[in-house]
Order: sequence, then structure tokens, then C-alpha cells
Amino acid sequence: MADPPTARLFLALWPGSTVRARLAAWRDAWRWPLAAETTPDDRLHLTLHFIGSVPRSRLNEIAARLDVASRRFELTFGAAELWPHGIAVLRPDATPAALTALHDALRERLRALALRVEDTPFKAHVTCARKAAGAVPPAPAPRRLRWSVRGHALVESRMGRGGGYVVLRRYPALAGDGLQRAAGNRPALERGKRAAKTSTP
Repeated sequence: MADPPTARLFLALWPGSTVRARLAAWRDAWRWPLAAETTPDDRLHLTLHFIGSVPRSRLNEIAARLDVASRRFELTFGAAELWPHGIAVLRPDATPAALTALHDALRERLRALALRVEDTPFKAHVTCARKAAGAVPPAPAPRRLRWSVRGHALVESRMGRGGGYVVLRRYPALAGDGLQRAAGNRPALERGKRAAKTSTP
């Protein structure tokens, strides 16, 4: 089947298998109402920017321009929250300066590309469930979760039967303060990798 003419994109911190399993343990420690739609293990992530639909012909251009210089950092999670409209989340204890810098740099690149930029303040979180009004957060909480972030990812959300999240490109961060990166040293779009059935990021 041919790809649709547009791609629905978002930027995210994408966990490895160990962190993903720990995020899933946090999700499973909640008491969920019957109507809750919990996030499957392979869809757990932290959204940086939701971009929306763009012409597929622009994917290479967009992927190249979102390669921003960034530093590694660590997130520590220790509490779960239930937000309005039944959104259950896990929030980091603090937002490191490196995460704020990455979010801001990506926002400027999106603006330069004339792509969608959300106006709401950035609140870093991992969504555990939707339609979860009345859910009870874990008590006692699972052990604190540490996520050593080593970069960000450009992800496509494919709709309908056979859809899923597809990581198009990964952007490794650099250790320490060295932020100079050789130009043109990025892999091609990782089409078809790490797909998971879903509808929205």
C-alpha cells in the first residue's frame, strides 16, 4: 500500500527498553476506571512538540532541519498526576535546563520551517492513560524512575488499520558541553522501524 501524501509528525524523547518497562510499571500501579484507555508499552514517550500533518515530500527537509545541538541530561520521576479531562500522566520532578533548551531550539526550527508551534506552556510529561477521570494514582508510588536522555526523535503517527508510531530519525545528544556537530552526519529516515498501533501521540 502506498504511503498517504501527508505525514502526521511529532518530536519526542523516546525511551529505551529499560526505561520503557519502568514507565509501564508506573502506569500499571494506578487503579483505572473501566473506561480508561491506557497507553500501551510501545507508545510510552515524552512529547516535545506536536507538529501535525505535513506533505510527505517535505520529510527529508524537515528531518534535516530538526537536527539541533543538544546535551545529555537526566529526568527523575517520582509522582503521578491526574489532569483535567481524564489525562493521567507521570511528570518529572524538575525540568532540567538542557530539556528547556532543547524544547526552545526545536520550537525555533519549527517556526523557521513554517510548521505548527503550540502556544501552551511546555509541561514535560509521559501520558499513562486518557479517558481516566476517577483514576487513583499509585499509593505507595513505585520506586523513583531515572531516565538518562541521550537525544530526541522525529516520529510519525500513522492512522487507521496497520497504523502506528514510526521513528523517522533519531538525533543523538552529546555528552558534556561539546555542542559542535559535524554537518551531514545523520542517518536516512528510519522508515518502518519500531511501529506500534496507535491513533494519536
